Amino acid sequence: MIAQHTDGSLREVTFDRPESRNALTPAGLDALEAAFETAEEPVVYLSGRGSAFCAGADLEVVRSLDADSARDLAAAGQRVARTIETYDGVVVAGVDGPARGGGVELALACDLRIGTAAATFAESGVTHGLFGAWGGTARLPDVVGPGMAMDMALTGRVLDAEAARQCGLLSRVVENPRAVARQLLEADPAALRTIRRRIADDRELADQEAAEVTAFADLVERRNG
Repeated sequence: MIAQHTDGSLREVTFDRPESRNALTPAGLDALEAAFETAEEPVVYLSGRGSAFCAGADLEVVRSLDADSARDLAAAGQRVARTIETYDGVVVAGVDGPARGGGVELALACDLRIGTAAATFAESGVTHGLFGAWGGTARLPDVVGPGMAMDMALTGRVLDAEAARQCGLLSRVVENPRAVARQLLEADPAALRTIRRRIADDRELADQEAAEVTAFADLVERRNG
């Protein structure tokens, strides 16, 4: 359900249930979390096998839930998203095909979202009387703005690749997202890690600026020392 391998300094993690559009079961979430917890590479490329990126939670699992197991599934999805978000390297989501529900939310936890022209996004939980509980109501407004987040979550409408790029769900639309991930490897891994840490820092401006000065000096010393 989750495949992974290392190609040089690039770790590739792949949703690997193409027969179900890469929908995730609790075991799949555990495997995805383990893949990131054991990774050490400066760049991780997250993608889906087959015609979809990830359909989110497996609907067969969702239909079997009671209140307690629903809490467990939501908490597990949030935990995995945080594991991706806090990975000490750059995580690139390569979206080639549909991302739905939890698939959108896991992509939102990545540092870069690069799509092909076939990429589509929808917060489709509302069509099942639910909503995106793997961080959908938290990360989505930060990325696309509250208005677009409301639109997506309340209507479940599908955004094509260009609409996703325009609202910030995608950084760019290319033929080969994996090539973008590989291009990052041309940079110094320490610089990559420092940049993502600094941009992700959400403390007060003065604290960010102080950390920026220290991090810049550390990189200069590493480079010139």
